[in-house]
Amino acid sequence: AARDGLSEVLARLLMLSKRCPFPDVREKSEAILGAVQELGVRIPRPLGHGPSRFIPEKETIQVGNEDAMMHALFADSFATLGRLDNVTLVMVFHPQYLESFLKTQHYLLQMDGPLPLHYRHYIGIMAAARHQCSYLVNLHVNDFLHVGGDPKWLNGLENAPQKLQNLGELNKMLAHRPWLITKEHIEQLLKTEENSWSLAELIHAVVLLTHYHSLASFTFGCGISPEIDCEGGHTFRPPSVSNYCICDITNGYHGVEDIHASPAGSIPSTESVCEVEALMEKMKQLQECRDEEEASQEEMATRFEREKRESMFVCSSEDEESAPTRDVSRHFEDTSYGYKDFSRHGMHVPTFRVQDYSWEDHGYSLVNRLYPDVGQLLDEKFHIAYNLTYNTMAMHKDVDTSMLRRAIWNYIHCMFGIRYDDYDYGEINQLLDRSFKVYIKTVVCTPEKTTKRMYDSFWRQFEHSEKVHVNLLLVEARMQAELLYALRAITRYMT
Repeated sequence: AARDGLSEVLARLLMLSKRCPFPDVREKSEAILGAVQELGVRIPRPLGHGPSRFIPEKETIQVGNEDAMMHALFADSFATLGRLDNVTLVMVFHPQYLESFLKTQHYLLQMDGPLPLHYRHYIGIMAAARHQCSYLVNLHVNDFLHVGGDPKWLNGLENAPQKLQNLGELNKMLAHRPWLITKEHIEQLLKTEENSWSLAELIHAVVLLTHYHSLASFTFGCGISPEIDCEGGHTFRPPSVSNYCICDITNGYHGVEDIHASPAGSIPSTESVCEVEALMEKMKQLQECRDEEEASQEEMATRFEREKRESMFVCSSEDEESAPTRDVSRHFEDTSYGYKDFSRHGMHVPTFRVQDYSWEDHGYSLVNRLYPDVGQLLDEKFHIAYNLTYNTMAMHKDVDTSMLRRAIWNYIHCMFGIRYDDYDYGEINQLLDRSFKVYIKTVVCTPEKTTKRMYDSFWRQFEHSEKVHVNLLLVEARMQAELLYALRAITRYMT
């Protein structure tokens, strides 16, 4: 036990020496590690190469080389979380979004709210476990224990209070098939006598569940590496001559040049440059068509149904396993329950029309009424992700990307059966090719199946920052879609 404890301390010091935004802390951590090594104690080394398995470390922001705005974000993140985590180090490609994300997450986990702190972290564990996201599970297991959570709960969901067990059904439906949620599911949670939830508690829980389902999508979609001081993030084995050993290979790390030989940001090939040019030309043509004529409402509805139907046939053909994870299935029930397309085998799920229930007109006010300020924080985060632009596309500048961003957002909502009456769904097939649709659907619906090959295969000439931007759109569109179904059900229960 003492040896295990020492290993944890050394791994934590290693993390601080590499990832702390404060130079004096980094230097002290390095000095302590050096002194310990002189005593003959083995020091761990990081297993991965940077915060992402998909993005070369040299193309991410290096701690110690950040500008003043990023340093302030890093310092806030470190003060809040007690670490500078890999999610932050990848999200910082987009500082404006990261600031909003950190503010929202801090409010949900640490500020005054309906749920006690240990419940919040346990719900985070439950949500991340649905997608086998051991990265997030590991972080919240530590946080759960840190705020005084009962270690027995971590042995399995059946050891947690009945009130949290009752949340399991909503958790699995939100994660995999949110269109099936009804007011009866809400009623069951609110009227279970001594284990009942209040409306305010339930809103807090729903926002946490959707936050961590979508954050699991970001984690897998960006290939986030395990934290240095967490399981799978370090090893005590020495490096081989070629700077990696067999333990790295079995963990999916094949050396810096191999694992990170990614097309994004590399020397332009004729084919990939043509892809960018072709996409820009399609955007121009679609804009011209918009200006010339507008499709009828009947035609728009037909195009939505066609796109919705076609989205069911977009699936990954790869059998590659997802990033290595420890067994997290004990944190949720019904392990066989997973994603299924919303309309299969003769089943018909009614289209969710945004004109009847939208975030702006209905969801926002409900959340803000029952959990003050959270509606505002979420609204700001949705807007930043949706409107974020640097007016660039790969090597091109001064480009209006609004059409492309809207196509991505609306395609995700279309996969969830959500329709915008004023949008021409014919644009989606023009702007999103099959490899991109495969990536989107995998990251949004079954993120644990995302592979580096999928990440590399779409938008091959775009920068990594642009691909991370895509993941921000995927995260927020998914979260909003889940919230819309849950909040509509809560509204129906209340009325």
